[in-house]
Amino acid sequence: MTFLTHIREGAIVVLTMDQPQTRNALTGNTAVDEFVQACDAIRADASVKAVILTGAGRVFSSGGNVKDMQRFFDDALTPDRIREEYRQGIQRIPRALYHLDVPVICAINGPAIGAGLDLACMCDIRIASETATFAESFVRVGIVPGDGGAWLLPRAVGMAKAAEMAFTGDPIDAREALACGLVSRVVAPEALLDTARALAQRIAANPGAVMRMTKRLLREGQQASLESLLEMSAGYQAIAHKTADHREAVMAFVEKRAARFG
Repeated sequence: MTFLTHIREGAIVVLTMDQPQTRNALTGNTAVDEFVQACDAIRADASVKAVILTGAGRVFSSGGNVKDMQRFFDDALTPDRIREEYRQGIQRIPRALYHLDVPVICAINGPAIGAGLDLACMCDIRIASETATFAESFVRVGIVPGDGGAWLLPRAVGMAKAAEMAFTGDPIDAREALACGLVSRVVAPEALLDTARALAQRIAANPGAVMRMTKRLLREGQQASLESLLEMSAGYQAIAHKTADHREAVMAFVEKRAARFG
């Protein structure tokens, strides 16, 4: 059964997690492979300028399938094998999605729990429905964030709030998520996708190649030194100045007309 549905809307790709019967769980199915394949295809298609990620049904994603975790009780499944399973399994999603060089808007339609919350944190911009809730709930089931959540969540909400969420496992509602910076806006459920689309269209109106380089600089800026980022920025700028889109933007400004990007 397919986990991700793809809809192409001009320069925008809408990805929908479409297994509401499992609350869009990310394990025990083909979710990992499908996320990696989708990211690879988007990265290779220069005409894609923005991505929207959302979930079908009332839940964004419940994260790991707790029922599926019973198999870890098997003595034959050693800690070494489990570690490798995480490396070759769910950890491939943050490597693919977080490093995707196309801007990704997460439209959070309902609860984002455990790995579901971490999935949202892999995206660049998060918009929440008023019905959304968020929980870094791994501790509640006796495990740690195995998908990079301990790296992702503090970058979204700060260390103190991330520690509070991770140590208690307590959920927060959309209003609190907005207050702590986890999401950039909260909208009525019926307005969620239209809001995400409108934002994606504003992003897609800009030059695609420069957008991808801008995202890469923002990502690198979270961990690189200023000197390293300045050097990288100089190299990217040299490339940008030679693009047809830059020439078009400058000429449109000089000629007092709207730019027409490829």
